[in-house]
Amino acid sequence: MTSSEIRQHFLDFFRSKNHLIVQSAPLVAKNDPTLMFNNSGMAQFKDFFLGNGTPPAKRVADTQKCLRVSGKHNDLEDVGFDTYHHTMFEMLGNWSFGDYFKKEAITWAWELLTDIYKLPKDRLYVSVFEGDTKDNVPFDQEAWDLWKPIVGEDRIILGNKKDNFWEMGDTGPCGPCSEIHVDLRPQSEVNLKPGKELVNADHPQVVEIWNLVFMQFNRKADGSLDPLPARHVDTGMGFERLCMAIQGKMSNYDTDVFTHTIKVIEELSGITYTGSQREYPDVAMRVIADHIRAVSFAIADGLVPSNARAGYVIRRILRRAVRYGYSYLGFTEPFLTKLVPTLALQFADVFPELNAQRDFVATVIREEEAAFLRTLENGLKLLDKITVDLEKTGKTVIDGETVFELNDTFGFPVDLTALIAREKGFSIDESGFQKSLQLQKERSRKDASSATGDWTELHDIDGVEFLGYDQTEAEARIAKYRKVQNKQGTQYQIVLDRTPFYAESGGQIGDTGVLELQSGDQIAVIHIADTKKENDLIIHISNDKNLEELLDGHAPVLAKIDSARRIAIEDNHSATHLLHAALREVLGKHVGQKGSYVGPDALRFDFSHFTKVTDAELAEVERIVNEKIRENIPLNERRNVPIDEARKLGAMALFGEKYGDFVRVITFDPNYSVELCGGTHVPATGQIGLFKFTSEGSVSTGVRRIEAVTAEKALALLNEQQATLDQLKELLKAPKDVVKAVQSLLDERSQLQKKIDALESEKLQQVKTGLLTKVQSSNGHSVIVERVEVPSADALKQLAYDLKAKIDNLALVLGSDINGKPQLAVMLPDNLIKDKNLHAGNLVKELAKEIRGGGGGQPFFATAGGTDANGLDRALEKGREILG
Repeated sequence: MTSSEIRQHFLDFFRSKNHLIVQSAPLVAKNDPTLMFNNSGMAQFKDFFLGNGTPPAKRVADTQKCLRVSGKHNDLEDVGFDTYHHTMFEMLGNWSFGDYFKKEAITWAWELLTDIYKLPKDRLYVSVFEGDTKDNVPFDQEAWDLWKPIVGEDRIILGNKKDNFWEMGDTGPCGPCSEIHVDLRPQSEVNLKPGKELVNADHPQVVEIWNLVFMQFNRKADGSLDPLPARHVDTGMGFERLCMAIQGKMSNYDTDVFTHTIKVIEELSGITYTGSQREYPDVAMRVIADHIRAVSFAIADGLVPSNARAGYVIRRILRRAVRYGYSYLGFTEPFLTKLVPTLALQFADVFPELNAQRDFVATVIREEEAAFLRTLENGLKLLDKITVDLEKTGKTVIDGETVFELNDTFGFPVDLTALIAREKGFSIDESGFQKSLQLQKERSRKDASSATGDWTELHDIDGVEFLGYDQTEAEARIAKYRKVQNKQGTQYQIVLDRTPFYAESGGQIGDTGVLELQSGDQIAVIHIADTKKENDLIIHISNDKNLEELLDGHAPVLAKIDSARRIAIEDNHSATHLLHAALREVLGKHVGQKGSYVGPDALRFDFSHFTKVTDAELAEVERIVNEKIRENIPLNERRNVPIDEARKLGAMALFGEKYGDFVRVITFDPNYSVELCGGTHVPATGQIGLFKFTSEGSVSTGVRRIEAVTAEKALALLNEQQATLDQLKELLKAPKDVVKAVQSLLDERSQLQKKIDALESEKLQQVKTGLLTKVQSSNGHSVIVERVEVPSADALKQLAYDLKAKIDNLALVLGSDINGKPQLAVMLPDNLIKDKNLHAGNLVKELAKEIRGGGGGQPFFATAGGTDANGLDRALEKGREILG
């Protein structure tokens, strides 16, 4: 029975028992702050058990993708080293929400396992909760009585609270459970020791495959238990272990859940998988086969590998797999990405999201692999040196500072360093690592901070009132100021009690302008170069000198922003919202903001997307944005909107923003762009005038960047492009069709290049013919050491290979002055390499000293370049002496 058939039999069986078959929840937990990943089958039904929602049916069944790599449910360290632990796994489950209970759950479980799956009854054991006097929970007599006529007393095991009582948390629904275990050992071992004695003893062939949880109590805050008014059933069966049992294997990895992937790994590596528990190539294949599932499905479910939270967990898993492939299977180029198609097709019928996004997933994985491989080799070399040095001193612990360096410089997660160290017989100083990490954070804060003086307090204020949404100037009082010394020199930081100045946040840069105040008979002006936030303060920054007297005068000020600059910023900020919506429309709903810059001269927008945005896609996005500009959509701004109400409006939260209970919602057409935003915007989109892209490119794995200009800057760009086009028309004498004229020039250039190539080839043949007359014999090999005239380094290489094809046992040194840059080529025959221990790479390096250069290559052929053409003859003479 194949794994697909096993899964389908489970779903069909419970469908026949009137269960609704539901889809798996995403691997990444949604809207549950207690979970980073869905780590069990019941996770998506949690609210139903807690009474916070209504289930879609009273009877439900599914197969759920689960991930256990963090917290108390962490199987990562066991993966690859045993036969049955995984990071991602499937959990088959059936649920009853206040409908059937123990009798049906037990009866159906036995029917499915023995009648449908044909597991031998004499290899199955069940456990029943023995009771707990401390909790005043009785022995589960009901379950015992139900199991007894099915399996007999000798196959029932009494389990304690740890193994046979399930609780959702410190409070809430809970109850006893019955586990079903299977003994997969050879009959000879069964005859020596009954499987009953090995249940829950971590034996790799006596394993739990199904847990039937009977939720019949409610744990109260005081620890007491009350019977639930409605009793529930929650079961979970490990799909991979079930396949191992049904297919008669000794390891989950020997089932067809994994063999397809392992076969591809064998083909890519050229190494045969033997199933050994101790040989590292086999361990590596199991780790990779497991990890690629977790990484691929996490990405398909919308999680991008990153350096934060869940994204970092996925990056750790991926890098762990890359390291195993590199160290034990010889993979020096991205290889995980090549496993995705096989995986996607295997699960297409049950988890179609991976197959639908397999190119996308493969691209993300390939970029992540390539990035890590660039530093992996150097990091491993450093780690090897560290362990060798430690061995000399007799120490066995790698200090925390070194572990931090591996993490900070080479991207080695601390658990990866710990794993590699353990393989070499060492451990790491975890507390020392944390200390180094903390010191770096403190250094970063110190480097980022200014050398500030104390605040000079002038007026007490409860907070700063921001007026900038409605006003461009306002009267205010100076609340406090301080003088700052930093890299920019001397600055004054000024806090007003109220201000129209927008402080930099959410990608929008801070306002500039002036503070006007009375000084004697004159109006003094303080120039504000920037506006920043510090906690809840809006700080106006001035680079003016000697302001103490003005600031201490207690005079009210007129705060005036640079209105023209603000308008240009607003044009770009509102255009960013229009751009975000257009990208989602053209590229897909996976697009999300990952960063932005909104200034007066341009806008920059970083977003999640994993391939280059094509010219056609860019053109369509640009068309949509300009269409929305021409529609002159009025701004719909709502302030102090409850966050839940904003979500119901469909508002998108932007990257990097911190939101409270009340938010500001910016809408340009409720069917097009609705976002949470604290920035300033145009009153209507028509003010933007024009939108024009200037660039598109990659920022990091899975993140693209678009830069654009609007309004006057966009018009200036178009005018500049038109001026360039006019100049080209004039130069090409092509008033109408510039493209045709340029293509004609390119065609002409191509024809000329072909003629040049033919002439150079003819000349090269002449040089080759001349060299064939200069062959000398020496100790069983032929020798050519000559200076030649060739047009390029490639031609010199081609000449060497052409001569090798014509002359047996050829040893040559060729030198050429190519446009003032000396080049050398060395070719050696096998007899000189083997008998004389010569190496072309080493020889060319020695000769290159005469031309003040360097080079290298393979034992039989190598090249070098230099800077001193005057040394060519000396290099050739030295080569002649060596080759005899």
